[in-house]
Amino acid sequence: GDVSLEFTTLRDLLKLTDGNLGTHLRTLEEAGYIQVEKTFVGRKPCTFISLTEEGRAAFQSHVRALEALIYAGGKSDERSD
Repeated sequence: GDVSLEFTTLRDLLKLTDGNLGTHLRTLEEAGYIQVEKTFVGRKPCTFISLTEEGRAAFQSHVRALEALIYAGGKSDERSD
C-alpha cells in the first residue's frame, strides 16, 4: 500500500522550517512527484504527503544515477594510483 508521512513528521525528520518544507513540497507536487492530502484527525488539521508512481520512479532513477557516479568515481580513483 501507499506510505504517507504527516507534514510535521517529515519536517522534523528533515530539520526544515514549515515554510521551507512547504516550498519544496509545492514544487514536487507541481512536478507530479508527490500527492498532498489535507484532512482532519479529530478536530486537528493534518497534511499527509505520499510519493506518486511517477515520483517513486524518478527517485529510483536518481538513486541509480548517483550509484553510477559513485561507481565511476571509484573506478577512476583505482586507475589514478
